[in-house]
Amino acid sequence: MGDVIPAPEAPRIPIIDNDEAAARRFPVRRIYCVGRNFADHAREMGAAAPAGKADRGLPTFFLKPADTIVVDGQVPYPPGTTELHHEVELVVALGADAPPGELAPERAGALVYGYALGLDLTRRDLQAAAKAKGLPWDTGKSFDFAAPVGALVPAAALGDLAGRSIALAVNGEIRQHASLDDLIWSVPEILHELSKLYALRAGDLVFMGTPAGVGPLRPGDSFQATLDGLPPLSGRILPALA
Repeated sequence: MGDVIPAPEAPRIPIIDNDEAAARRFPVRRIYCVGRNFADHAREMGAAAPAGKADRGLPTFFLKPADTIVVDGQVPYPPGTTELHHEVELVVALGADAPPGELAPERAGALVYGYALGLDLTRRDLQAAAKAKGLPWDTGKSFDFAAPVGALVPAAALGDLAGRSIALAVNGEIRQHASLDDLIWSVPEILHELSKLYALRAGDLVFMGTPAGVGPLRPGDSFQATLDGLPPLSGRILPALA
């Protein structure tokens, strides 16, 4: 039987490695996001931050549709909001399926294909209104063009993440800056916790959470995200679509 409508293609992220002639791309299946994974950001959002690993509790997760990915950096200002905010994040790309059941943290690294930079764009006013009513805040996080992502670098080429810094500049001014050492939950720990809730598959992305300094983006603003060893993610906020 044939499809009654054309099947959409999976979004694809460019890959940068030594074999540039191959022009390979990474097809995306699903996007997981980690909330409040930097203590300073948790505090700026009015949430309690753990004093140490012993009192971390459980990580907070939400999802974005794969078709919210933007690879050219051009982001039309979204409808329904006057408070579009930036959240710069490390993005983890999975290149293998997790085995059935709970994934041990020491085995999580074998799933990772590579890393990229991303922005978890947020309609902050919609998120805040939903939170105030105790409602889900999907409309604040999941919308068209909500997930700009830079080119992927294979994990073997990047090496250890320890000590690397992540930052975001808007119109040339640094807004966010932190060390990945400040993550409350590491990449293996997050994959372990996700495996308790979902079947992780090749093609999944994980946005690892943002440091403090989130703030507004307006039409005409330019942004550049950086992380040691990764190609920068640059782009611009365009006028709203007519």
